Amino acid sequence: MSTFVVIPIDQLRVGMFIQLDLGWMQHPFPVGSFRVSSEAQIDTLRSLDLKSIRYLPAKSDLEFQQRATPDEIEPADRTEKASAALRPARSDEINVLKAQLQAQHDALAACDQRFLSATRTCLRLGPMADKEPSEARSQGESLVGGCVDELLVNGESVIRLLSEGVGERNVLHPVNVMVLSLLLGKAQGVGPDALREIGLTALFHDLGKTRMPAHQWVRTADMTAGDLLGYQKHVSHSVAIARRMGLPVSILRGIAEHHEMADGSGFPEGLRGEAIGGAARIVGLVNYYDRLCNPMHGAQALTPHEALSLMFAKHKAKFDAQILGVFIRMMGIYPPGSIVQLVNDRYAIVVSVNSSRPLRPRVVVHDPAVPKEEALILDLETVPELGIRRSLKPTQLPREALDYLSPRKRICYFFERAVDTQGLKANP
Repeated sequence: MSTFVVIPIDQLRVGMFIQLDLGWMQHPFPVGSFRVSSEAQIDTLRSLDLKSIRYLPAKSDLEFQQRATPDEIEPADRTEKASAALRPARSDEINVLKAQLQAQHDALAACDQRFLSATRTCLRLGPMADKEPSEARSQGESLVGGCVDELLVNGESVIRLLSEGVGERNVLHPVNVMVLSLLLGKAQGVGPDALREIGLTALFHDLGKTRMPAHQWVRTADMTAGDLLGYQKHVSHSVAIARRMGLPVSILRGIAEHHEMADGSGFPEGLRGEAIGGAARIVGLVNYYDRLCNPMHGAQALTPHEALSLMFAKHKAKFDAQILGVFIRMMGIYPPGSIVQLVNDRYAIVVSVNSSRPLRPRVVVHDPAVPKEEALILDLETVPELGIRRSLKPTQLPREALDYLSPRKRICYFFERAVDTQGLKANP
C-alpha cells in the first residue's frame, strides 16, 4: 500500500503528488489530491496557512520517489489533520464555491425540467395522433422547433446527463433519440430545415407501437416468428400515422427507413448505404445507441462507453462511417453516464460533455470528505494533469463509491449552452 510522507510546507516542490486533508470549502483546488504542476499552486498552498503537507512519493516525479519511516510520518500527520480541522475557511472562498454549487444545481434543474416538459408533450402525441392528427403534428413541430431554435442560438452545446427518474418513462426513448439526433445533425452541419426534419423523424419514429401489444415493442433473441413480424410492422404503422398527420414525404421516408442498416442487414427493405436517406441514417444510429444503453424487458444495459465501443468495434458496418465518426467525436470516448477511474485512482461519473471539445468531460468525483449533495462538478479541461485512466462497470465500484456516484439505471440526455458555471477552474 502506498504511504504518504509529511513534510514542512516550505519543502513542497513542483512534481510532488499531494493530499489535502481539507474540506472543499477550505481550499480553492478542484480536487483534494493532485500532482503540483506550478509555482503558482505552491504559492496558493502556502497561503492556506498549513504548517506541513502530505505527499505520495509513489505518484510523484522520480526525484521525489523516496519514503520516510513510519516514525517520521505519524506524529506530523496527526498534527496536520488537527490544524486543518481548526483552520477557518476564508469567507471569499466559501462564497465563490457556494455560488458555483448553486449554479450547477440550477443548470441541472433547468435541463431536467425541459426534458420533463418534452416527455409530457410526447406522451400526449400517441392518443392525439389518432383522434386529432393535425393538432398532434402542430404540437410535435412546436416541440422540435423550440429545440432547434435553442440549439442554433446556443453556439457550442453541452450534452448533459439528467437526474435519475426524470421524465415520463413510457416516452423516454423517443425524446432521448430526438435530443441526440438533433445534436448529431447540428454536428453534421445541416441547416435549420433539415434539423427540423431530423427532429420530427426521431420524435415520431416509434409512434406506431401504440397500435401493437407491448411484448412486440422491442426485438428479443427468443421472439417467435409471429412476434418478430409484428415487431417489424411498427415501422409501417408509424408511417401510416405520420401520413394521417400530414407530415412531408421527407419525414415519412425517414420514419420508414430508421431500421435500415448500411450493410443491408436492416428492415423492412434491406436498403444499403446511400440508398438510405440522411435523416434515417442519423436517427437509426442514435436509436441503436439508446437501445444499447436503455434496453427494455430486463435486458442487460451497456454503459455509454461500452455502447460506443461495441458500435465502433463490432457493428461499424451497420452505420454510415462518416456519421458514426461524428457521433463518437460528439459524445466523447466517455459519454455522459460513463463511470470512470481517474489517473489519481479516484472514481467519478461523467455528467456532461462539450460536443465541440469532448475529450476532457466534466465529472463528479467520489470524495468521502465532501457530502455528495455538495460535490462540485470538475471540468477536466481545467486540470491538464488529471485525466481518465479507464472506464468501469458500476458493479466494479466499491460500495461507498457506488452509493455516492449513483450511476443512472436509465441514461437520459438534454443539452445546454456551453458556459463555465458548472466546474471549477484550475489554478494557473
